[in-house]
Amino acid sequence: MSNQAFLQSIQLIVDSTKADLESVVRMTGIKILAQLVMMSPVGNPDVWEVNQTAVSYNEEVTNHNNALRNDEANLTKTGRLRKGVKVHDSMDVKAPPGYTGGRFKANWFVGMDSQPVDATDDVDRTGNISMRRGRVILETFKVGMTSIYFTNNLPYAYSLEFGHSKQAPGGMVRITAQDFQKLFSEAVKEVRNG
Repeated sequence: MSNQAFLQSIQLIVDSTKADLESVVRMTGIKILAQLVMMSPVGNPDVWEVNQTAVSYNEEVTNHNNALRNDEANLTKTGRLRKGVKVHDSMDVKAPPGYTGGRFKANWFVGMDSQPVDATDDVDRTGNISMRRGRVILETFKVGMTSIYFTNNLPYAYSLEFGHSKQAPGGMVRITAQDFQKLFSEAVKEVRNG
């Protein structure tokens, strides 16, 4: 084998290893982002403490009306409650004007070698916007980059991370950090298995 052929063989191994490393890092990043996004709470006024009296009252009215259906004397021939029997009452569940849950989930950003400072007013109850945006950035990873940042810059992100939401009482970032080794191992297996 000539010196040139030997060097070409070594270069092929280096290039292959580099490509595998980049794929593993990208896949690990995608898994981290997916876990952060999926664990992120979506505001639901029905579970807010301020609305618990209204929610309980409304449930009791529904239960009362459903119980009335058990007595055939309360029903019309079509199975509806007779006029004057059904309770038509409820309490308002309060939310700020124009409130729509999902803004926190839409505000996960990924940065390579610098921390993103972005925030958006987008609403994304499913997390698809953050996932698409993050994948685009993660696909740019190359060997030699030193840091990948996952950030949510909304002012209430810290409060959510430390238990403000009953949907994510243990936060998102701390749990994902604990799961890093598992996510990394899964990414290695997926890249190896093609």
